[in-house]
Amino acid sequence: MAETPALTTNDQDLTGRICLVTGAGSGIGHGIATRLTAEGAVVVIADIDEEAARSVAADLGGDSLPVAVDITDRDSVDAMTAQVTDRFGRIDVLVNCAGWDKVGPFLEQDTAIWDRIVAINLYGTLHCCQSVVRVMTEQGHGTVVNIASDAARVGSSGEAVYSACKGGIVAFTKTLARESARVGITANVICPGPADTPLFAEMSEDNPKLRASLERAIPLRRLAQPEDLANAVAFLASPASSYITGQTLSVSGGLTMA
Repeated sequence: MAETPALTTNDQDLTGRICLVTGAGSGIGHGIATRLTAEGAVVVIADIDEEAARSVAADLGGDSLPVAVDITDRDSVDAMTAQVTDRFGRIDVLVNCAGWDKVGPFLEQDTAIWDRIVAINLYGTLHCCQSVVRVMTEQGHGTVVNIASDAARVGSSGEAVYSACKGGIVAFTKTLARESARVGITANVICPGPADTPLFAEMSEDNPKLRASLERAIPLRRLAQPEDLANAVAFLASPASSYITGQTLSVSGGLTMA
């Protein structure tokens, strides 16, 4: 096991914190990993794409650790948790960012698509939380930040099952926050609005006007950039948020004001 950096006590400082970020090989996850590293954290780049994880870790440098993981496979998740704890001795922050969707009318979707959406977006978060929060419980502290979606709060046409999963994440996180508070663990949710990511580009291939229509609808007149979400995660990962738990924060440029 490598020597683990000591935790700092400065409210805004992440130096020494071991932060595990799933889906960190691209998009929002990459942006989060980059911001946490800039704030002094040691970041674990967890992604199903091992090559992407290694590339991001190499770019970030320092003690960044790439880990290949399939969050739909519990054995793979437990192996990831063991690899991180073997290396660093603890996990201070878990950010569940890995996700996937296939846009289409609910009445026309094949149930195999439902299964994949649920396996990644709901079960993946459940697997990671149970595996990692068990470690956090033993160490007596920890922070969980789950990335949901504003689709969980207001719905989204063409994303019925995805919306259901993200709504489940919001409700689950509140319960996790209640159950884990007594051992010093906080759990919160960030709900992005439309974000400029590779997943959005894939989803909008058949609708080239989607981006422009969304930009007109968003009061701040632009899609979210990964760093916009990363800023919110950095706050919730820091000691400054230690009295915040069970909360849901929209980062949507004003598109939703729930």
